[in-house]
Amino acid sequence: MDDFARRLILATQQGLPLVPEPYAELARSLGCDEKAVLAGLEDLLARGVIRRIGVVPNHYAIGYTANGMSVWDVDDAKVDALGEQIGQIPGVTHCYRRPRHLPGWPYNLFAMVHGGSREEVLAQVEVLRAVLGEACRASDILFSTRILKKTGLRLTA
Repeated sequence: MDDFARRLILATQQGLPLVPEPYAELARSLGCDEKAVLAGLEDLLARGVIRRIGVVPNHYAIGYTANGMSVWDVDDAKVDALGEQIGQIPGVTHCYRRPRHLPGWPYNLFAMVHGGSREEVLAQVEVLRAVLGEACRASDILFSTRILKKTGLRLTA
């Protein structure tokens, strides 16, 4: 990664400036023009260095205060296809396949669900259960009790 790409990531990893022309503001702070910022971001996206540019709402601030990581013991022959389906369901924000840690942890599919209440999260989990059907042998849900970290990977200067 060249120096400009690194400086661009450092300048944007906390979010875009909340101004009418955020890319122009970034350009000013980086000492370049707006076209260079846009080309740099397009290059980072094309190379897979960054996955996307988008809005990340604070779900607590908009009323989604119940968060549950649903964990599922799904037939290994079906987990990838079913995980793809689960990941597309509204309300699921993260969906992962993970290795089991037997004998105590049989779960291989994880899906994070958010709602305004535990009851709402539990209702959404029932939708997931219906999709998984007989391929699911066991499940549980782990509710968040507090936020310990709320950021992704951050580069350091």
